[in-house]
Amino acid sequence: MPVLTPDILACIGRRSEPRTEVVTRRDLRKYAIATSQTQRKYLDGDEAPPLYHVALFWEVVPLAELSADGVSIDQLLPKFPLEKAMAGGLDIRYHNRIRAGDTLIGSRTLTNIYEKEGRSGALIFYEVVLEITREDGTPVLTEKTTRLLR
Repeated sequence: MPVLTPDILACIGRRSEPRTEVVTRRDLRKYAIATSQTQRKYLDGDEAPPLYHVALFWEVVPLAELSADGVSIDQLLPKFPLEKAMAGGLDIRYHNRIRAGDTLIGSRTLTNIYEKEGRSGALIFYEVVLEITREDGTPVLTEKTTRLLR
C-alpha cells in the first residue's frame, strides 16, 4: 500500500527563498584549518576548499529548534509519514571556484519524491537540488542530495 499521498507529491517543485551569503577570507581560512587542508590557496583564504558551500548555506538555528537527531527542521520538505532519515547520495557539480569576496546566492528545489518497497517495508526517497550562483548569475555549483526515509 503506497505511503505517499497526493498532497505530499504536490510538493515536488517547491523552491526555497534565495539566500545570499558573502564569502570572507577569514571564514575560508577557518574552514580550511578546521578541515585540515594543506594547500596554501585554501589556508591563505584565496579559494574555498571542496564542500565549503555546505557550511556556508546550512541554516543556523537555536538548539531548541533541532530535531531529536540534532538536525534543523527543513522547511522545504513536507511532513512525511516515515521519519528515520538516511543518506542516499550526493552529486556535486562544480562550475566555478568560490573565492574570497564572492557574493553567492543559493536556492534549493525539491525535485523529486518517490517510494520503493524494501525488505523491511516502505522507503521514501526525496531529492533536493541546491543551485549556487554569483550575484551576476554566473553558476558556481549544483548539488543534488538524495535522502531516504524508512
